[in-house]
Amino acid sequence: MKLGLQLGYWGAQPSPGFVELAQQVEGLGFDSVWTAEAYGSDAITPLAWVGAHTSRIKLGTAVLQLSARTPTAAAMTALTLDHLSGGRLILGIGVSGPQVVEGWYGQPFPRPLERTREWVEIFRKVLAREEPVSLQGRHYQLPFQGGTGKGKPLKSITHPLRKHVPLYLGAEGPKNVALSAEICDGWLPLFVSPFKFDIFEEAIKDRADDFEIAATVTCNIHDDVKQALMPVKMSMGFYLGGMGARDENFHKNLMDRLGYADATERIQDLFYDGKRAEAIAAVPDELADEISLCGPRERIRERLQAWKESPVTTLLVGNRDIETLRFLAEELL
Repeated sequence: MKLGLQLGYWGAQPSPGFVELAQQVEGLGFDSVWTAEAYGSDAITPLAWVGAHTSRIKLGTAVLQLSARTPTAAAMTALTLDHLSGGRLILGIGVSGPQVVEGWYGQPFPRPLERTREWVEIFRKVLAREEPVSLQGRHYQLPFQGGTGKGKPLKSITHPLRKHVPLYLGAEGPKNVALSAEICDGWLPLFVSPFKFDIFEEAIKDRADDFEIAATVTCNIHDDVKQALMPVKMSMGFYLGGMGARDENFHKNLMDRLGYADATERIQDLFYDGKRAEAIAAVPDELADEISLCGPRERIRERLQAWKESPVTTLLVGNRDIETLRFLAEELL
């Protein structure tokens, strides 16, 4: 099993010391470092900064939002950063949700699976650079139809360093997870339980042998398990209550499939009533526990076994404590 550092996206201010932390985990043998975006900092700029100050560690986005960039613009960015980093890029992509897609980017959200297929097809054509790129889809038309009529298919001026940059898809719903196994090189689950991986078995049954599953996992070392779980519960309270519409929240749908439907309804009700502290408290300890690695070192060491036995190939660790990261490196690498 490989290890990755999940830096995520910035909050109100830039994350302090993220470059130095990436350098430290590169020295510990971590395979990759990942950045993200929501509706604040972007994923690419901090990743490029990290790449400029490291030499070996792979550079991943988890995730680059599809509605933020046309597939050709994303391909330009990818081939540029791949060149600058010496072929270290892993491009994690995802559709996000209707709140962000329509509210922030001003783009339509319906038919996300179809849009992802078209996006990936164009992206791969740009990187392959075998012919001028054209596609007449429902979501993307190259050349554009209905404009001046003067557009023509083009081929990238810059030759890519690699004709195939790995694409990982951030996905939670069964159809989207299946799509990742069909058209991408890897899958980026945000919340996954190694104890209940059977809910994904049908979706990933046809994956290739080299298909990667890079799962984000919070690791928090603390003698008191309840205290160790608090950061996970805080995150879950926010994602279940605030990241998505009340009637369409992909994170809630996944937790319902894991068997926590009653709890997620209460969490969402409390969050929408403005009772955020109570919403966090309502997150079941067992839910937070099975999707994370929390508690004393001995307990985490034991629970790592379940992750090793799961189909997960990389743990993307959402922790910035260097001692915790060193502990995981010693246990897994």
